[in-house]
Amino acid sequence: MKLWEKETKVSEIVERYTVGRDLEFDIQLAPYDVLGSLAHTEMLASIDLLTQEEKSEIHRELKSIYKDILSGEFQIQEGVEDIHSQVELLLTERLGDVGKKIHSGRSRNDQVLVDLKLFLRQEIKEITEGTSVLFDRLIQLSDQYKDVLMPGYTHMQVAMPSSFGLWFGAYAESLIDDLHMLHAAYKTVNKNPLGSGAGFGSSFPLNRKMTTELLGFEDLNYNVVYAMMGRGKAEKSMAMGMSGIAATLSKFAMDVCLYMGQDFGFISFPDELTTGSSIMPHKKNPDVFELMRGKCNRIQALPNDIALMTANLPVGYHREMQLIKEVLFPAIQDLKDCLFMCDFMLKKVVINEELIEKDKYKYLFSVEETNKLVLSGVPFRDAYKQIGMAIEKGDFDPVKKVSHSHEGSIGNLGNKAIKDQMDAVVNSFQFISWEMSIGELLA
Repeated sequence: MKLWEKETKVSEIVERYTVGRDLEFDIQLAPYDVLGSLAHTEMLASIDLLTQEEKSEIHRELKSIYKDILSGEFQIQEGVEDIHSQVELLLTERLGDVGKKIHSGRSRNDQVLVDLKLFLRQEIKEITEGTSVLFDRLIQLSDQYKDVLMPGYTHMQVAMPSSFGLWFGAYAESLIDDLHMLHAAYKTVNKNPLGSGAGFGSSFPLNRKMTTELLGFEDLNYNVVYAMMGRGKAEKSMAMGMSGIAATLSKFAMDVCLYMGQDFGFISFPDELTTGSSIMPHKKNPDVFELMRGKCNRIQALPNDIALMTANLPVGYHREMQLIKEVLFPAIQDLKDCLFMCDFMLKKVVINEELIEKDKYKYLFSVEETNKLVLSGVPFRDAYKQIGMAIEKGDFDPVKKVSHSHEGSIGNLGNKAIKDQMDAVVNSFQFISWEMSIGELLA
């Protein structure tokens, strides 16, 4: 079934090529297509394009379809072009001509746009929740190991004392800035394109503010041409928001892969969370974090992928927009999986608490010893030279302790302030506002 088909049958070769993998990803849009249709038909009844009885019949069946989708019993039948066609086909089979009325005042262009925005909005919520869980884990580990020292590096050379509290806390705070990027994408996604039609509006007296409220959008895309131009832009914004989180996870995964190695030995994991070698009995490989690193690096390339798909397109809808789903939808799942796996692994991380006692790390404390001399009244450049000479002569024997007190340092991590910042950015999404609207729409 094709909503646009008339007398001439399309070549099977052309159809197979143009449909591509649409159906594979359209099934993920199914619940949102129903939600958009519920709001649209509620609005159609308010402007007398549906009777109240027709609307009630349509809503009854749409809610039945929605339940089938949630239970896994819904599928797109063979020969049906897309999710929009499948929902309309089911309504027509169950209600006859009444089912054919739901498309008045909309195009598949604004229909898929609203589906995508509802889908992306839900996925942003799930990514935010996953990020928040990982943040809490990192803060907990930061507090737990705040007094355990580890080497800090510059140029991959042993530099100054750090701590596991600083290390875990750094990645926790990084996630806050990442969520600010995702929130910017959320502001773009959380606008209603429904009613823009094919991108040029409609001669029907549509009430677009009504559907905006019914679907819980913060506002609408007013200009109907721009609403259509939002296809691709919303997805690219989403990808950019995801890329920030992915960059943090990738960097952390790289640290873990290094720190698990025998040359470092900073951390370890139970055997059941690592993999082995087919030839080397001693190996404990960090496969989880290597895959995390690779997946997150791929996600960081996603905004560029989407930009290149849409970069030279003039205003209007173009079919290559469908290709965005093929790269974006799997990447969203990858990111959610990486967030989950990172938290899952960190539940069992084992910290080497005696690490800093190794003799090879004594030079970490050269700055500490220099600063002690400065605090006793020695000019900094003279103190620097004294410690440098002691190192060259082999006489350097530091006290392996630090006393840092300023904000964000080893002795004053600032984790409460960091937690307050995270709470603020998570609360700024205000997911509850649209969750309540969707609940009322389905009631």
